[in-house]
Amino acid sequence: MKNVSRCAVVNPRLALRLLLLAVGLVSISIVQARGGSRSSSHAAADQLAVQVTDDRLTLAVTDVPQVYLYGTIDEDAPQRVGALIRSGKIPSGSDIYLNSSSGSVSAGMALGRLFRTGSMVTHLGKPRRKGESNTAICVGACAYAYFGGLYRWAPTGSDRIGVSAYPATSASTAGSSQSTQPSGDVAGYLKDMGIDPAALAPTPGTASSGTVWLSADQMMASGLANNGRLPLVAKYQTLSTGPYLTLDQVDRHGEHRMTIECKPGHVILTAINKVGNERAKDIVMRGTRSYFELNRQEILTQQSGGAEVASESISMTRTYPPARLQYIIYAPSVGAWVAGRTNAFRNGFTFELEPVRSTLKQYYEACWQAAPWPTTKQNS
Repeated sequence: MKNVSRCAVVNPRLALRLLLLAVGLVSISIVQARGGSRSSSHAAADQLAVQVTDDRLTLAVTDVPQVYLYGTIDEDAPQRVGALIRSGKIPSGSDIYLNSSSGSVSAGMALGRLFRTGSMVTHLGKPRRKGESNTAICVGACAYAYFGGLYRWAPTGSDRIGVSAYPATSASTAGSSQSTQPSGDVAGYLKDMGIDPAALAPTPGTASSGTVWLSADQMMASGLANNGRLPLVAKYQTLSTGPYLTLDQVDRHGEHRMTIECKPGHVILTAINKVGNERAKDIVMRGTRSYFELNRQEILTQQSGGAEVASESISMTRTYPPARLQYIIYAPSVGAWVAGRTNAFRNGFTFELEPVRSTLKQYYEACWQAAPWPTTKQNS
C-alpha cells in the first residue's frame, strides 16, 4: 500500500526533488524520439524532444511518469507523442512538463487535445542538466499545449508562460500574421478547453513586445491554471426536511463532497472523500482522529470512530451549532481530514469558497426561511 499521508494537492515535481535530495539519488531517464529511445542531444534542432522519466523512485513519489517536452513544437510532434500514449509509455494522468518558445500553433493545439483526452497534468519545466539554467519558457504553441491539461499548474520560480499579443489568424504557425482576435480554430480550441479568450487579451504595454506574459496569480484567478483542482461546484435544493447544500470538487487525487443540511434546531455536516475502497480502509485504520476545518483551523474533532468507509469513500458526519452557520457561509475555506496523532499523517481536502460565495449566501437565506434559530448564547 502506497503512503497516503498527503495533502489534497501536491506539486509532484517539488515532492520528487525533495525526495531525491533526501536520498542522494538521480532519477533514470528514458528519452523517446522518432525511431525509438536515444539521447536528447541527438534530437533534431527543429524537432520536439520527448523525455519520459519513469524509474522506480519517480513512480513511488508521483505514481505516474514525468514527461518532458522541450524544443521546437514541429508539425509531426502530436503523432510521435500520440504513439507513445497509445503504447502506454505515457499513461493517462501523466505529468507533462513543457519548455518551448517556438513552433506550430496547430501542433500545439493537437498536443493539448491529446493531453485533455488522457487527463494529463501540465506544468512548466525542463530536465535538470548540469550547467544549464532551470528556467522554463513556454510561449505560443507551447502555451496552447499547456491549456490542454486537465490539471494545469501555474508557473513557479523564474518559469514564464505567454501567448502572442495578437493571435495568428492562421492556426498553422505562430506569428505568421496578426489580428486583434483569435482565429476561428484557436477560438474553438480555447472554448473546448474551457479557457476564456479574454484572459489572454493584451494589456497596455504588451503590444510592443508582441507577447502577453501571464503571472501565476493571474492564471489562477482567471482559471488558466487550477493547480490540480477542477472548479468547486455548489448546489442547493429545498427538501421536505429542509434546505440541503452540496459542495463538490474533483482533483487528481479523488472526488470530494461536503453537504450541509438545515434542520429545525440543528445543522448536519457530512464530508465524503472518494479515494477508492482499499485506500479508504487504510486511511481510516491509520487515522487516530478526524475533524472538519474552518479557515484551516481544526473543529469538531473526534478522536476515534468519527470516520468510516462507505462506497469507496471516507465518510464523516457531525452536528453543528445552527447559530454559527454564518461562519461557514462567509469562511474563506472549509475542509475535512483524517489524521494521526500529528499531521505528519493526514488525508482529506480543503475547499476554497470564494468562487461559490453567492450560492452559499442564497442557501443561508433559505435556511433561515425554512427553520430560523435564535442567536442565543447556548447556540453560539
